[in-house]
Amino acid sequence: MNQLEALKQFTTVVADTGDFKQLAQFQPQDATTNPSLILKAVQKPEYAPLLRQTMERFRDKPLDEAMDRLLVRFGAEILGIIPGRVSTEVDARLSFDEEATFERGVRIIDLYRAEGVSPERVLIKVASTWEGIQAAARLQQRGINTNLTLLFSFCQAVACAQAEVKLISPFVGRIYDWYKKSAGSGWDEAANAGPNDPGVKSVRQIYFYYKHFGIATEVMGASFRNVGQILALAGCDLLTISPELLAQLAQSEDPVTIALDAQEAKAQTAERVQYDEASFRYALNEDAMATEKLAEGIRSFAADAIKLEQLMKAV
Repeated sequence: MNQLEALKQFTTVVADTGDFKQLAQFQPQDATTNPSLILKAVQKPEYAPLLRQTMERFRDKPLDEAMDRLLVRFGAEILGIIPGRVSTEVDARLSFDEEATFERGVRIIDLYRAEGVSPERVLIKVASTWEGIQAAARLQQRGINTNLTLLFSFCQAVACAQAEVKLISPFVGRIYDWYKKSAGSGWDEAANAGPNDPGVKSVRQIYFYYKHFGIATEVMGASFRNVGQILALAGCDLLTISPELLAQLAQSEDPVTIALDAQEAKAQTAERVQYDEASFRYALNEDAMATEKLAEGIRSFAADAIKLEQLMKAV
């Protein structure tokens, strides 16, 4: 049994890609996309027809709707390959607009329905800002499941639990990147590997809190830089992994042992935390890493959305 097969015994494996032609070989349960991954995919020759066909059908629509239709087209193709769910992201430029985020999430689900896709197979991906979390709460109340992304801090995870969102995606690799850059020449890679990796520690804290209090929101570790980070979170509800790292796991037969255990979490002591808007904003502000990485992530996804729009207009 290779490491990928072994990992699937403990954790639901999710593919993190817009390149759906790569999916079948890894047999993931679910898949996630984001603007950067879709932008990367549409620049490959094999996906040029999909971009062209979408624009031919919807050139008369507003550009933001045409983009959503392109994302839904990718999502529908992915769902033809995997048995589970796909995550489709709301435009990052709406990250601080609760109403617009809510409306965009509803529209994306309606577009999936028009393509014959059941809403149960779609997660609307929303940035974990205060506004995004409130929009997600409203989407959930409407029966639309959400995936809260760009999550870097415990306070974001707690607020998502309060909103009863379906799933969160804490970003392991980007947390690791920040601490490594901050330490500079003083960074000790070996001392900060495996369970001591700052991104891994963040997900472990969230996972144990959720399981201790019986919170139903699913935890999906995301944004991995190496296989060690993935294996250190074996047992997490889900892990979304790039095709490159899925391939590395499939090529190794080293043993995989469970690292996160829900029963262990229930046996620990923990204090329940609650946030309102003011205390959430203050807690996030107190976490320099989370504040900086959230802002950086929104800027990056927004920039890639603009690049994608430019490609669409050029077709």
